[in-house]
Amino acid sequence: MLTAHHDGSPLYVLSQTPALGEAVRVRLRVPDAVTDVAWVGTRSNPDREPRFDAAVHLGEVDGWNWFEASVVVSNPVHGYRWLMVMRDGRQLWLNQRGWSSIEVRDADDFKLVATNAPPEWAVGATVYEIFPDRFARSSHAGDAPLPEWAVAAEWTDPVARTWPAQSQQFFGGDLDGVIEHLDHLVDLHIEILYLTPFFPSQSNHRYDASSFDHVDPLLGGDAALVRLVDAAHARGIRVIGDLTTNHSGTAHEWFRTAMADPDSDERSFYFIGDDGDYETWLDARSLPKLDWSSPELRRRFIDGPDSVVGKYLRAPFSLDGWRIDVANMTGRLRDADLNTDVRRTIRRTMLDINPDTVLFAESTNDGADDFQGDAWHGAMTYAPFTRPLWSWLQKPGSPGGGGIGFALQQVPTFTARDFFDAQRAMGAGYPWRSRLLTFNALDTHDTPRFATGALPGTVPVAFGLSVTLPGEPVVWAGDEFGLTGETGEASRTPMPWTSQAEPDAAAALASYRELTALRREHPVLATGGLRWLAVADEALAFARESTDETLLVFATRSGESLEVDPGAVPGEAEAVVIHGDAALSRQASGALTLSSTGPAFGVWRLPGVRVPGADA
Repeated sequence: MLTAHHDGSPLYVLSQTPALGEAVRVRLRVPDAVTDVAWVGTRSNPDREPRFDAAVHLGEVDGWNWFEASVVVSNPVHGYRWLMVMRDGRQLWLNQRGWSSIEVRDADDFKLVATNAPPEWAVGATVYEIFPDRFARSSHAGDAPLPEWAVAAEWTDPVARTWPAQSQQFFGGDLDGVIEHLDHLVDLHIEILYLTPFFPSQSNHRYDASSFDHVDPLLGGDAALVRLVDAAHARGIRVIGDLTTNHSGTAHEWFRTAMADPDSDERSFYFIGDDGDYETWLDARSLPKLDWSSPELRRRFIDGPDSVVGKYLRAPFSLDGWRIDVANMTGRLRDADLNTDVRRTIRRTMLDINPDTVLFAESTNDGADDFQGDAWHGAMTYAPFTRPLWSWLQKPGSPGGGGIGFALQQVPTFTARDFFDAQRAMGAGYPWRSRLLTFNALDTHDTPRFATGALPGTVPVAFGLSVTLPGEPVVWAGDEFGLTGETGEASRTPMPWTSQAEPDAAAALASYRELTALRREHPVLATGGLRWLAVADEALAFARESTDETLLVFATRSGESLEVDPGAVPGEAEAVVIHGDAALSRQASGALTLSSTGPAFGVWRLPGVRVPGADA
């Protein structure tokens, strides 16, 4: 896999936050064994009309020739690709899917984004997801009276598996309970705390909000959220909330008014027919769908500082951003599609209040066309990372239900080559900037726990890939204790705080802490380039690169050896192992061999990449 390379990282794109009209210098790295190149340059697409710009040769270092071209950012999302014309007339195109001898699709081009730069603190941050009812009970839990819908449960009770009990079972975790365990998050090197909804509702999951005006008293009310954000900020942890912009609950004050008064403003908030029937999220009658053609709904919910979006970003709450639930369906129903308007309005409100906030959005499938940088910073999605990971590292026939979205809920069986192909194909549609903020989740509150069906010894391999591939590593609360659960509901297990000293839980926790520390200690894992080095059926290897350092990563689900081409990783003689017990050896040919006797995840540190004329 020793081929010419380009990606969106600072090694290759010299302006990470370009302005419209700016000329951005971009670089291509070509092995010096490629000697029959007649022309190198870029083809960009200003206003959808192709433009070619020749590159200059910067020089050769460490067995690589470097070329540099200038691309003028003519549109807010500006696509470009590389072209090499060979002396025999062949044309080779490079986009985010790799090299091709035929012309390639614009959708997979590299992209420069001139709008809506994400906050620096959010790029490549490690995320911790908390489902408040199941995380921890403080001494204040139970102060508020239990609502009629709730069925009280003890912390050690089994989780209900059938409806409606699964939504009514109430364990009583609260926000002050989260505060009491923030030091646990510090020890895990967490940078973003993601709370699933904290609004009052008629369920334990709270995705059926009955009001957006205040925090659920069962969680401690508004004051508890203020205390939590303050305490998290004091520890260097940012906090984001969860909004359902696709629907509310039927108990919501807006919906009740809409159903009671056909002449009310609220009637326009929903898709309600003359007969009183209404559109829902899928077939869930408790979740009426919001109609974003209503100006008044926009004013109250997403537009301006007094909207729901704005209120919780301002003091005293001071949230650091939002995750938008069912963002892929928001504003979309049959021939109506207001998704772009909604997401841009949300982000404009956030920019007006605090530009240093982040906006994530759920999209069950790839959703790449929604994530071009105009509003959403990153995706909570399953197609680029989660589903391919499960297919490679899960036992055949493992449960794939819940929001993870496998066809027919069956986990297919992949090789490492399939995982690589999926990574390349699904990541190609995202600008590099968006890819760095897209979740690398092993699982979430909507899926089975990854550990449930994992092949023996592969949980550290899976989380190691989450930590070392571009994107946001995600810890769904309880994964670090080795929890299992064969469905999304079964994965919502109360945190087993008393199990930390038990051997299995202690080993899992130590592994998670070591890997999140690796992410924290090596910034190249957050922003550095990604270059694939070798792939076989059972194993793969790649490098994360910057001018400061290179990390060589090897992952295998079984005993396997991989050979990396001579010269693919300059400075290999200085390689120092920083994680795992896989072996690295050098052959007489100069090739590197990476190997293990079983499932393994290994990382070595090497010198940074040298670029000729880099200081020019």
